[in-house]
Amino acid sequence: MSHDRPGAVPPLRKVSRVVLLDPQDRILLMHGYEPGDPADDWWFTPGGGLEGDETREEAALRELAEETGITDVELGPVLWQRQCSFPFDGRRWDQDEWYFLARTTQTETAPGGLTELEQRSVAGLRWWTSAELSAARETVYPTRLAELLRTLLDEGPPGAPVVLDTETVQDPSTAGAQ
Repeated sequence: MSHDRPGAVPPLRKVSRVVLLDPQDRILLMHGYEPGDPADDWWFTPGGGLEGDETREEAALRELAEETGITDVELGPVLWQRQCSFPFDGRRWDQDEWYFLARTTQTETAPGGLTELEQRSVAGLRWWTSAELSAARETVYPTRLAELLRTLLDEGPPGAPVVLDTETVQDPSTAGAQ
């Protein structure tokens, strides 16, 4: 009996993301764009997929160091979990993301460990205040990040991770076909 059913869903990519706050409660976001179309851009939290047998915590710290150069970090609890699916660089990414709270006093960034794909799709980093994020007209992922950050700063971390709505971004070429 085969487990390879037609239409079987591939396993979700396990991803750790970091909600990194500085002493002024600013959040660090990365500015990404579709390779080949810099006008298709968005802001997102540092993070990436687990490698080998590393834990979610180890992946969070490794990705943060590679993408931002920030290593002086106090890693906190998992704030949020979400599943998402989106087109990027010619393929669809299906992910199970865990968002860790982290704090740092190190605000200078030096992204020295970007992958080849990240070098083709990351325009830079920026610290955002909660008010700036709330007023932003740019696309930010997860889409409710401004509201989630405000709640985090007002109420502190949740007692257990909050499961966010699944986000699915359609391919621009098929978006009108629905």
